[in-house]
Amino acid sequence: MHGWGANAEDLASLAPYLNLPDYQFLFPNAPFPHPHSPIGRAWYDLNAEKMYEGLTQSRELLTNWLLSLESSTGVPLSQTILSGFSQGGAMTLDIGLKLPLAGLIVMSGYLHPGAVDTLLATSLPPVLIMHGRYDQVVPLRAAVSAKETLESRLITVQYYEFNMGHEIQLPMLELIRNFVINTQAATE
Repeated sequence: MHGWGANAEDLASLAPYLNLPDYQFLFPNAPFPHPHSPIGRAWYDLNAEKMYEGLTQSRELLTNWLLSLESSTGVPLSQTILSGFSQGGAMTLDIGLKLPLAGLIVMSGYLHPGAVDTLLATSLPPVLIMHGRYDQVVPLRAAVSAKETLESRLITVQYYEFNMGHEIQLPMLELIRNFVINTQAATE
């Protein structure tokens, strides 16, 4: 899932670099138009006076979409990995920790307030978190906090920091590829 102000095409262009030809990739667009970009989308509002407005609707839309995937793709949730960048990474954690998914990948993301307070699943998916040390959009502290919070809930977390800002670099794609392959092997 893309970040605030981007759209599905932003991340779709990375799929060939993952070198996972036997996998299906789906790239949803966020439901709301971005206030400052004619082609950008948002999962919810980030302006101070409307902070998180739309989050409930996005949660519902994404949950319904994910639950419908097995009938349209033939792939059960237990073999589905949810991934996102920035605001999409926050949505990945928010939704992904409440569904029986195979794994979660979070790039430059963060936890929503209270996101882990209502965890009901007894078996939570492993999580890959990657973040830039010099990220000025989502501070590194958000990734460290997410890691610590998830680990305190006994969730398996692979955590990596990179000398970069708010971006995706090629070394991250190799980590994603390995996480996907290892997660698949663990679910078989």
